[in-house]
Amino acid sequence: MTSGPFRFAVLAASLVALASCSGPSALSSDAPSDSDRLVGGKPDDVSSDDQNRSTIWDIFKPSNTENVVDVNKYLWAASLDVLNFLPVEAVDPFTGVISTGYGTPPGGGRAYRATVHISDPALEARSLNVALQSRSGPVSQATARAVEDAILSRARQLRIADGRL
Repeated sequence: MTSGPFRFAVLAASLVALASCSGPSALSSDAPSDSDRLVGGKPDDVSSDDQNRSTIWDIFKPSNTENVVDVNKYLWAASLDVLNFLPVEAVDPFTGVISTGYGTPPGGGRAYRATVHISDPALEARSLNVALQSRSGPVSQATARAVEDAILSRARQLRIADGRL
């Protein structure tokens, strides 16, 4: 007959442990009410520890964070337009990356491949990063800079043409 009180003790201990995970109780007398807590729409008695407190149940809540980078649409379109002689292998508009295979530019004899990274929604040079490679290795900085300048010029042209609509 000792199993009855033992089961009761285990159940009571489990309930106490579970209740301690849920934060302050609404029945406790020292917990401020909503009318005491809000003055002028701002919490006055709530410390940063209370605001940052989390429980085990927070892992089941939907996440508000997204891993999306805003990409400038003019830089994106200009990159595809300027590098249209290269076969596109992978594009990821959520991270702003365009990867191409090897291709030969019109009137050229050397094959290139490119990786373009657009990291910012601004139509600026700092938003664009182009990595060029030939079959023999990386190309010179001057060549990569010339491709970046061509993409930026085309993006500005697209922006101006879009502004006339």
